[in-house]
Amino acid sequence: MLGRRPSGVLAVKTKAPTSAGAAEELARLLPVSGLAMVVVFLSPYYDPHRFTAAMASHFVGTPVFGCTTAGEIALDGWDENSVVALAFCATDFEVTAHPLLGLSDVDIEDGHSLGGDHRLLSLGTDGDDERCFGLVLIDGMCQREEIVLSAIHVWLGHIPIVGGSAGDDRRFERSWVFFGGRAHSDAAVLLVVKTSLPFRTFSSDNCRPGTAKMVVTKADPGRRIVQELNAEPAAIEYLRTSGIASRDLDLAALASHPLVVRVGDGCYARSVRRVDAAGALHFACAIDQGVVLTAAIPSDPVSPTRELFAQIRREIGEVSLYIGFECIYRRISAEQHQRDLDICDLYRSHRVFGCNTYGQLYGARHLNRTLTGVAIGMREL
Repeated sequence: MLGRRPSGVLAVKTKAPTSAGAAEELARLLPVSGLAMVVVFLSPYYDPHRFTAAMASHFVGTPVFGCTTAGEIALDGWDENSVVALAFCATDFEVTAHPLLGLSDVDIEDGHSLGGDHRLLSLGTDGDDERCFGLVLIDGMCQREEIVLSAIHVWLGHIPIVGGSAGDDRRFERSWVFFGGRAHSDAAVLLVVKTSLPFRTFSSDNCRPGTAKMVVTKADPGRRIVQELNAEPAAIEYLRTSGIASRDLDLAALASHPLVVRVGDGCYARSVRRVDAAGALHFACAIDQGVVLTAAIPSDPVSPTRELFAQIRREIGEVSLYIGFECIYRRISAEQHQRDLDICDLYRSHRVFGCNTYGQLYGARHLNRTLTGVAIGMREL
């Protein structure tokens, strides 16, 4: 790159065996100057604290953001035990970061005041909203996505928002978000990205509602737990209504039998994260008493995703890469139905980079079972 400044978004991956080695390899693969920011998607195989400290020492003067994952997406499709890094070049991007800490102390009533006195004019858009999008990374175990998104949506107005809930390789114990040279839990970061390049945010799901319905008759909405469906023990009624033959409600069974809720004219998936010893269902997304859930059927994700990519290309022209946040349940379901090779081929041919998450953020909605993200176009010649 001698004699010229880098441009666009540069995407690389490493599978170095140590946290320090991974940071060192990324510093070799990427320019260490001329960048607006670096965003990293880190497998929990690595120590998040050692990795972020090592990245800060290599990328002095360049802010590094990111999160832990439930799987990574890079040029060869789905992966694990790796680090994916995206370098946003300063020739095409400006970034303003807004960390949000102590999310567990925030409830619905004071969500709009989250993080202090935020005003649209202070978020780095300079009134040029059409050139901006919001990128949000949040601790996937904090159960505060809806509150955070509601507040951010108010702050940003009509600026599009995308992002993901950090994962921990399907353990559902602790996840991390990176900013300020450190790894944080119970936190989120809003990145307001301003770019001279064409872009388009997107979200694609592949769940088709069935006919069998369940009413949530007993729930703990704050913890996203459902104890009863149709006035019956939740796990038993979920098994019966969804037609699940086995009583072993492991991650594979949960991924194969999604539920959806109707909101306005749309249907949105609600993934069951786990079933506890008492037979209660723990959800990955907002749930409430009185909500009607419909048993759904996961359809082939390849064709609708290919059609979406084609539509985006028609709208913004050639796409340099897609930054994607994909639900881990969508990945597990595709693997179960032997569509993993096809979808990896699709991602490879369209340059999709990102990670598998515990939730996807799109506009004011926290979603499950989607591929959500932003397509970055090419500079006009």
